[in-house]
Amino acid sequence: MIAPTIWLYLLDFNPFAHYMAKQQRNSGARRYAGPTEPSPFEQARDELFQHIMRCGVVGAAPEHAEEWFAETIKYMSERFPELSEQQIEELKTLGLRFAQPPKSRTESNAASAA
Repeated sequence: MIAPTIWLYLLDFNPFAHYMAKQQRNSGARRYAGPTEPSPFEQARDELFQHIMRCGVVGAAPEHAEEWFAETIKYMSERFPELSEQQIEELKTLGLRFAQPPKSRTESNAASAA
């Protein structure tokens, strides 16, 4: 049996301690910063998409859609004055793409997909 003083020596002055990995303190889980506030451009984009879905622009005639987009983009530029002209143009492009009706599959596409 090993004397208690030797156990204390081995616990405090372990010659192999410098070979072991450094003990890391568990300072808690990684801190979650939470959701970030969306940028004005992201807010404007989301609002535009909601307007498109709510107003039924997808199935509208092209001349009505153009008129609607002109008015809505004007409204968006007033609602979000921090957006640059380039961002407004990008917003309009995204809106026009979003408002396009879904492409229908033709017989040749359906046959080649099968």
